[in-house]
Amino acid sequence: MTHQPSGEDSLIARYFKPLATDPGAFGLVDDAAIIPADGDDLVVNTDAIVEGVHYLPDDPPDTIARKALRVNLSDLAAKGAVPAGFVLTLALRQKDEAWLSAFARGLGEDAAAFGCPLLGGDTVSTPGPVMISITAWGRVPKGRMVHRFGARPGDRVWVTGTIGDAMLGLAVSKGGPAAAALAGDPAARDMLIGRYRVPQPRHLLAVPVREFATASMDVSDGLAGDLSKLCAASRVSADIALSQVPISSAAAKLVTAGYHQLEGLISGGDDYEIVCTVPAARCAAFCAAAGAAGVAVTDIGVIVEGPDVPRFLDEQGRPVVLKQRSYSHF
Repeated sequence: MTHQPSGEDSLIARYFKPLATDPGAFGLVDDAAIIPADGDDLVVNTDAIVEGVHYLPDDPPDTIARKALRVNLSDLAAKGAVPAGFVLTLALRQKDEAWLSAFARGLGEDAAAFGCPLLGGDTVSTPGPVMISITAWGRVPKGRMVHRFGARPGDRVWVTGTIGDAMLGLAVSKGGPAAAALAGDPAARDMLIGRYRVPQPRHLLAVPVREFATASMDVSDGLAGDLSKLCAASRVSADIALSQVPISSAAAKLVTAGYHQLEGLISGGDDYEIVCTVPAARCAAFCAAAGAAGVAVTDIGVIVEGPDVPRFLDEQGRPVVLKQRSYSHF
């Protein structure tokens, strides 16, 4: 009797085996993979995205796949790591051929673009929402991973890109006041929705972070909350100029229109930017390296002594009261 592949085997063979081009994946015929260490440290992180929590049910499948991979690449970049590969766990309600085809296409394109090959994984059925979990590996020279701890008083606080776009993009996607405020500006609307659906991991900044940062982490749950985590791990605090926090022109338009306050943008999730600390004497070199990498960075404040949570200061130097500091799942 010849072997008859299961439904799961057929699904993997059709949609994901073509993506497993790395020799260490063994064409997905084994139940483990090999990642050559090559003398480097291997950095590991994992993140899951869930339908209705991290993306909307009617979001395009290829953008869902890209987000699932990119949120992990964002973590690796913040650690100063270069991608090495990933494994995928996919929990589906049903086998939807059109959805899977588009999902696999987006995942494969990003895996190739970021040099992060698929090495294996698992597919399961679920009666609940779709869940995609990815565990990714990256490489750093031995002992060179950048931690959350390590920030010192006097270090400057830097952040990449712009803050708050993804949170606003979700609001625009759902309609209501945010969408109405941008009804006459489709370019701004599309940019914000794009930032929510498809993050831009700052992988090109991995080496500058490794070379210059004393502490670093990605901004996934809100700048205020994630900076608080970095400061707690480093046993320091920070003074941040709220007016210096970079926001896009689309976000500024919504702030000006009264839809949202600036302090609310630093508490929203899904930015997937990097916040890091750099000694003052090395800031010019860090800024130059970021510019050469094509990544915008902004100096927003300074690390100070003390156990308190970071303060966000208005233009008069007064602390701004934040209703919340970060997105929380629970």
